[in-house]
Amino acid sequence: MREKLGLSVCLWFLLYGSCFGRFVVEKNSLKVTSPGSLKNVYECAIGNFGVPQYGGTLVGTVLYPKANQKACKSFEDVDISFKTKPGGMPIFVLADRGDCYFTLKAWNAQKAGAAAILVTDDRVEPLITMDNPEEENARAEYLQNINIPSALISKALGDDIKKELSKGEMVNINLDWREALPHPDERVEYEFWTNSNDECGPKCKSQIDFVKNFKGAAQILEKKGYTQFTPHYITWYCPDAFILSKQCKSQCINHGRYCAPDPEQDFSKGYDGKDVVVQNLRQACFFKIANESGKPWLWWDYVTDFAIRCPMKEKKYSKDCADQVISSLGVDVNKIDKCIGDTEADTDNPILKAEQESQIGKGSRGDVTILPTLVINNRQYRGKLDKGAVLKAICSGFEETTEPSICLTEDIETNECKENNGGCWKDKASNISACRDTFRGRVCECPIVQGVKFVGDGYTHCEASGVLRCEINNGGCWKGIQDGRTYSACIDDHTKGCKCPPGFNGDGIKNCEDIDECKEKLACQCPECKCKNTWGSYECSCSGNLLYMHEHDTCISKDANTKSSWGFVWAIILGLAVVGVAGYAMYKYRIRRYMDSEIRAIMAQYMPLDNQGDVPQHIPHGNV
Repeated sequence: MREKLGLSVCLWFLLYGSCFGRFVVEKNSLKVTSPGSLKNVYECAIGNFGVPQYGGTLVGTVLYPKANQKACKSFEDVDISFKTKPGGMPIFVLADRGDCYFTLKAWNAQKAGAAAILVTDDRVEPLITMDNPEEENARAEYLQNINIPSALISKALGDDIKKELSKGEMVNINLDWREALPHPDERVEYEFWTNSNDECGPKCKSQIDFVKNFKGAAQILEKKGYTQFTPHYITWYCPDAFILSKQCKSQCINHGRYCAPDPEQDFSKGYDGKDVVVQNLRQACFFKIANESGKPWLWWDYVTDFAIRCPMKEKKYSKDCADQVISSLGVDVNKIDKCIGDTEADTDNPILKAEQESQIGKGSRGDVTILPTLVINNRQYRGKLDKGAVLKAICSGFEETTEPSICLTEDIETNECKENNGGCWKDKASNISACRDTFRGRVCECPIVQGVKFVGDGYTHCEASGVLRCEINNGGCWKGIQDGRTYSACIDDHTKGCKCPPGFNGDGIKNCEDIDECKEKLACQCPECKCKNTWGSYECSCSGNLLYMHEHDTCISKDANTKSSWGFVWAIILGLAVVGVAGYAMYKYRIRRYMDSEIRAIMAQYMPLDNQGDVPQHIPHGNV
């Protein structure tokens, strides 16, 4: 058995002691849709290679080959092909565990045309993670070319599938990765556990290639606030009993607190593990300083440039080279050095201590034991470390309808709205659609256009609402233009609904027909009236020397009208004159009476009047 289940940090402690960790197997859903005897939802472990379809599903039918059942040889050698004809369902190859690497099984299945590979366990045990091989003799070029998803299923499920296939039953399966990663909100938080070692074989090369290729997308996402990225570095400690050993001194800093394996796995040549730890610390400090300055995305530039300018094989893996890269990016080298501190001191380094604590899993994440490891929304990513595959996984971590545009490109997902508008409502006249493309699939949701909100179920009906609704496609109401005149069934002061304007009849949405007021005898009905229907209105005239009065729907003589008008004016003038004269006479009369009363009162004070002779005199009692 040459299988490799994962690069564990426990390998380091084969020399220095033992380790304890909680490795989490990341899983996705496997739903058997037929036959009825197997119809159920099962768990399967996501392989740490290939391209899992994060955020999506894949439907196929299972085939268990008659030969090469462990898929350790090319299927061409046994004349078997899994390629499907147009219209056929994709083939999921069922392979037995054993005799070769999991990756080789997947590669052989992919070459034969399979859409996915299901590896059935050969023992009763909890599900495990299938990983890339790590041995020196396993440096095959095919590892980075595996593009199909893979999953490990339990022995019990594998045996049941084989049993049904042997009876001639078709076994159909839906592989579902939609809930493989959490997608709670509009921002994705992800971590990349890596190291600066570039001499550890295919794993190190894949890390460096990934950083170079993913840098552009990562920086776009980070600059616009769609993601929050944090790099991390794995270190180990040296047991107290071995701190003074040659191995610990060459592989560790700060008196055995922080260690890394020798890059060449040879203590007698090349760089030591402690050189890797110091460079890891320098990269972690660079991120810290860049993040504090509001430019965390510079980390991608630094790591990329350091890998290009300071490789181990050219003997440039040093502080001097690193400082040149740091300075070229406009970051203060002194701040980096202060962050690194004294690596020979018998004290904790706060940066590396925090890194060791972060290695321990919290919640559903599990301990970080595989290098490199990508953690997205606190869930470990499984699959090929490839720009496209990782970007798909990150995009699946956004809440539906909040994904950035980079997630909706044709290279990342299929736009379901392009075909039959996704089955959603659409106004062809204004090209307004309720279909909204998301990474996980389309949603039918009435849109908001130019501040106008559409309401409805999104599938069969959406209607503009609000005071500005008539500005957007006339609120979905009827509108007509004829002979330079425009009529609309949309009313701005109504939040919704359509009503044909006066002079028209109809539903207000699809049509409003002109009302013939003349034919319907709704106006212009006096004996002398002559009615002519117009679009949206009517014209009424009178025969002879008559004038039409619209308010009274009648005809009157133009001359009579003039005479009566002047008579009315003269009557008003005469009336005003009479009122003025009467008013003036009354005014004079009241003035005269007032003056007479005043004169009589004054005279009464100085002389007796004739009419006062009989007035009794009042004598005070004291004079009697």
